[in-house]
Amino acid sequence: MRRPAFLFVCTLIIAVISAGNIFAQHRARPVKTGKKPPAFPPYIKYKNRPPKINPYLVDSLMHPIPMARVLFHDNIDKEQLKADMVDGVKDTAIIVRGDSLKTEQWSQVILDNVDSMQILIENMPANGRDEFTENQQKIRYLRAVREMLQLYNRDPSPDMEFYRGLVDNMHAMLVAVNEKKLMDFAVENTNIFSIMNGKNLFEPSSDVRAYLYSELGKADPKMMIMRLEEFATDTFASEIIKRAAVFLPDVVFKYALSSNLKLRNAVYNTKDPLVQAIVAIAVDSKAPLKAFPFLSDVYYGRKTIDQIDSIADQNGPYFQNLVRLKVQNDSIAQSTYVDELSYRSIKYVRQMNELHEARDEVRFKCIDSLPSTSLFFIMVYGQDEIYTSTFLGVFKRLVERMQPLRGNQLLDSLHADHFRTFIRMCAGYNTLSAFLGTMEDSSRAKLMTNFIGGLEKGREDDLEDAVDVADAFGSIRDSALSAFLLKKVKENYENSYYTHRSKKGMVIYSLLVRLFDGNKASNSDTNAAVTSSRLHLPPINKVRYKDLTDDSGIVYQQVFFFGDKDGQDSYESFMSEFRRDSKWKIVTGEYWNVISNTVGKPTVIYANLPLKEPDDEEALSRLSKFLFVNNIHPTVMVHRGHSYHLKATLARLNPFVKIVVLGSCGGYHNLATVLDRTPDAHIISSKQTGTMYVNEPIIKSLNTRLTEGADVDWIGMWRELDVYFANKPEALEKFSDYVPPYKNLGAIFIKAYRKMMAAE
Repeated sequence: MRRPAFLFVCTLIIAVISAGNIFAQHRARPVKTGKKPPAFPPYIKYKNRPPKINPYLVDSLMHPIPMARVLFHDNIDKEQLKADMVDGVKDTAIIVRGDSLKTEQWSQVILDNVDSMQILIENMPANGRDEFTENQQKIRYLRAVREMLQLYNRDPSPDMEFYRGLVDNMHAMLVAVNEKKLMDFAVENTNIFSIMNGKNLFEPSSDVRAYLYSELGKADPKMMIMRLEEFATDTFASEIIKRAAVFLPDVVFKYALSSNLKLRNAVYNTKDPLVQAIVAIAVDSKAPLKAFPFLSDVYYGRKTIDQIDSIADQNGPYFQNLVRLKVQNDSIAQSTYVDELSYRSIKYVRQMNELHEARDEVRFKCIDSLPSTSLFFIMVYGQDEIYTSTFLGVFKRLVERMQPLRGNQLLDSLHADHFRTFIRMCAGYNTLSAFLGTMEDSSRAKLMTNFIGGLEKGREDDLEDAVDVADAFGSIRDSALSAFLLKKVKENYENSYYTHRSKKGMVIYSLLVRLFDGNKASNSDTNAAVTSSRLHLPPINKVRYKDLTDDSGIVYQQVFFFGDKDGQDSYESFMSEFRRDSKWKIVTGEYWNVISNTVGKPTVIYANLPLKEPDDEEALSRLSKFLFVNNIHPTVMVHRGHSYHLKATLARLNPFVKIVVLGSCGGYHNLATVLDRTPDAHIISSKQTGTMYVNEPIIKSLNTRLTEGADVDWIGMWRELDVYFANKPEALEKFSDYVPPYKNLGAIFIKAYRKMMAAE
C-alpha cells in the first residue's frame, strides 16, 4: 500500500520540477517574433494579485487618520482657514481682488497643495519604524507643515514665487526624510527653502543641516548672517561671520554689541582681522556707534580708537573725516559712513532751514569751519530737504572757499562723485551759469559733455544719472547751453547706435531729445498733448475723473500723518480746513478719521491720527488692513511728513493710485519707487521739505475739482495756484519749489523709458 503511494509522490515531484524548468526556459526564451512576450505564461493565472501601489502618489487617504494625529491636522486646517478668511469670506479660495490668475495660484499653493501634503504624510510607509516611532515622526511632519503656513499668515506682503518654492520644497523634503535620502536631497536643493523647512525636520547635530548652512554661507553670506541666531553655536558659524563681515560689517557690529550672549560670543570668537577690528570698536570705544563708520581706519591702522573717539566729540572734524572716507572711497563699511554722512548733511540743512529768518552770519554759522568739499556733500545729500535760500547761501560759500580751485577742479578732487546731482541742483536753483563761470571754456565744455555722456552704462534699470539730466533740462534757460546739450544728446544717440550698440543708450537719448523739445513749450494743453504723444504716454497734463472713481462712483483718498511734532501740526492744519467747511463732515475713530463731502460728487478721505511714535505706525497698519478687507482702494494718496517717514507711505502704494502728492522728496529713488508700485501715477513733489502752507491750498484745489466731478487739469490748476500764492510772499518761495506732474520731467522720463524698453 505504501509502495504505490511512494511511487506516486516521486512522480509528482519530478513533474513539478519539470514544469519549473519549462517556466524558466519560457521566460529566458529570446523574442523573435517582434511581439512583447506576456508578463507571465498564459497558462498561469494571477487574477487575485493586487497591483503594487506607490503610497507617495496616492491622492486620497489609504487609511483613516488615527485619533493621535487628528488634532495636528486640525491645526493645519485652521491655518488654511485663516488664509482663506483674509477677504472676510469662507469660500475655499484665497482671493486677490482684480486678479483671477493670482487667486487661482494662491489657492493652489496654500490650500490644494497643502491638502495633498497632509494626505502624503498619512500614506507614507513606516519603512521599518514601529507604531510609536511612526506616529511621532508623522506628528513632526505635520508640525513642520503648520509652521510653514503660520509663516505665510504672518507675512504682510507674501510673494507668490517664494511660497510656491517653499511648499514644493516641503513636499519633496518630506519624501526624502521618510526614505532616508536627505543628504542627496540637500545636495540638489541647497537653498533657503531647505533651510527654512529643515528647521523642524533636521536634528540639531545633523550632517545635512551643517552642509546646508555651510554651503549657503559660502554662496550667500549676506542672507545667512541675518539668520545667525539659528547657528551661532555651531562650528561653521565663524566662517559665515567672516565672509559676511566683508559685505555687511554693520550687521556683525550689531551682533558684537548685542545683549544676546550667543550672538555676541559667536562674533567675538571669530578669529578674522576684520571681525576683530569690529569687536575692538564695540569693546574699546567710548562711543561705538559714532566710531564704527571709521572701521577702515581701525582695520588699516590709520587711526587708533582713542583718536577716533576724540574726533567723534567734535561735529566739524567728525563731518570732515566722513568726507575724507568718502573721497578716499574706502570700501570697508562704505554704506555705513555714507549713511552717516547723509544723515549729518541733512542735520546741517535742517539747522540752516530753521534759521531762515535770521541774519546770514547766524544762519550759516554752523558751516563756518567747513571747506568746500564738505559743503558740496551737504548740498547733494541734503537735496530732499534743502530750502532755496539755504542752497543759495551754501553755494555762495562753496564758490568762495574752493578758490583757487576752479569748479571742474573741485569736482575732479571729488572723483566727480554725485556731480550730475550737483549740476541738476544748480540748474534748478539758477546757479549753473555762476558755477560754470568759475572755469575756462574748454573745461566747461568737457564738464557738460560728461554730464550728458555715459548714460548708457550700468544696468537697464539704473536711471539715476539719466533722471538728473532730464530734470536739469527743465531748468536750463541759457539758450547757448541748451543748444550745446541738445547737440551732445544727439551725438550720444548716434554713438549708442553705431558704436556701443546699446539699446539702453538709444532709448535714453531719444527720450531726452523729445523731452528737450517738449519742455520748451509745455505750459499749454496742446503742447502737453504733443509731448505725451511723442513719448507714447497717457496725457501728462491731466487725470480723467472717471479714472479716479471706483465702481460706485466714489473717489477715495488716503492721507498719511506721523507722530512727531511736525506731523501733529500738519494734521491740525489739515483737519481745520474741513472743520470750518460745512460741505464736509468728519467721523473720528480710534485710529483714523473719515472725511466725506456733503455737496457734489462723492469723495471720501481716510486720514490716520498722528498718534505719538511708535503708535502712529499702528494707526497706519490698522487703516491699511481696514481698507484692504473692505475692498477700498484709494486713487489719491498724500504724504504729510519728513523724508524719513516717506518709506512708510511708499510701502502702502498700490496700482490703483493715480495721484501721489509727496510734498517733499522728489529724488530719483522715490520717484522710481512710486512708479514701481503704481506705474501711471501723476506725482506732485517738492525740491525741498513740504510745508502745510503750500500743501493745504494744493489739496483744497484738488478736492474742488473732484467734488465737481471734473478732470484734474494740472496746467489750469497750477495757473490758479500761481495767482493765489502771488499775494502770499511768505509761501511763494516754497510753492515755487513744488513741481506739478506735467513738469516732473524725472517721473515722465522714467515712465516713458520703461514703456519704450518694454515695447523694444
